[in-house]
Amino acid sequence: MAQTVTVDEVKSDPSLSVTGSTQSSKTKTQAKLKPGQKYPTPTRGFGDRVFYETLLLQKPESWMAAEWCVSYGVLTEEEAGKLYKAILKRKGKDGSGAGVRSSSVTKSKKKVVKKGKSKRAIKEEADDVGMDIGGSEIMGGVTL
Repeated sequence: MAQTVTVDEVKSDPSLSVTGSTQSSKTKTQAKLKPGQKYPTPTRGFGDRVFYETLLLQKPESWMAAEWCVSYGVLTEEEAGKLYKAILKRKGKDGSGAGVRSSSVTKSKKKVVKKGKSKRAIKEEADDVGMDIGGSEIMGGVTL
């Protein structure tokens, strides 16, 4: 039989609250994360997981598949650790934030648009592609 608990009892005793039990499960989940994992691991039948795992098996040099598999924790601890280091190296990061670009570098790469040229007027002509209906070309019409 279920026990009835009032709101005041829940506020005074945190062991009765529902959020207290979910917080402990969150910390357990965070402790199980693999190197580089950002998201919860999807089930084996999940379409994205099947695609990226297969892609990684067929093309181990695929950085897209490697990043996805590491981010979602579908690899073993050892494989995830190796690939995570390779991903950081490819991105130019060593984990300390040294690979972050300064804003002055990114500003110099912007394209400059010149406004000196005027727009040309485009002359549109109606093209006759022969879609006229003649006297004897009516659909369903019978000619004798």
